[in-house]
Amino acid sequence: MFQLIATDPRFYVIAKAPGVGFHREGDEPGLLDILRDGLQDAALWPVHRLDKVTSGLIVVARSQVAASALGAAFAGREVQKYYLALSDAKPNRKQGLIKGDMEKGRGGAWKLCQSQANPAVTQFFSHSLAPGRRLFILRPRSGKTHQLRVAMKSLGAPILGDALYGGSAADRTYLHAYALSFLLDGESFSFCSPPVHGECWPQALLADYLAANPPAALPWPQL
Repeated sequence: MFQLIATDPRFYVIAKAPGVGFHREGDEPGLLDILRDGLQDAALWPVHRLDKVTSGLIVVARSQVAASALGAAFAGREVQKYYLALSDAKPNRKQGLIKGDMEKGRGGAWKLCQSQANPAVTQFFSHSLAPGRRLFILRPRSGKTHQLRVAMKSLGAPILGDALYGGSAADRTYLHAYALSFLLDGESFSFCSPPVHGECWPQALLADYLAANPPAALPWPQL
């Protein structure tokens, strides 16, 4: 269900498995229930979330004071976040910026609009790892619901396994929160966690590419 990545007196960093939701659904426990039980720590506060289908890094505060500081950092877009996604489709652009307002569509999906009143902003690079497997490194610069999934669809390359947005069938939705960094009380933190769930990740090729091209070192342009 989760892997403990780091422990600090103020927070935990964990890697969530895909298919685990934040909230309890009937008899199925939510992520915080699972963490409180697994970490034997009842005093946990969420500061950000991932979609149920998304795997990867999540920070959980261990006090209300830490939750306030971390929550403000996430809300203020002071946390650097990098995601990995796979698609089996060729995008209409190999790198760049996806920007636009989002509005609710049908069946729980969202759609990207041309208007720019309060836009979702995503930067991306992509690289062909193997035939039919293109890796996307996604850097969200805003925090909208389903932002990255909608951004990928707008490129004509929906995420592999993301049926809601037209992705090809697979054993999971191939979206993973790979790396994040932030400041807390003047101290700098940086974490990364490669994906381990899913038969379609080309693990050796992915590891080689990320070693040569760490997301934080890519030439991201200023917004």
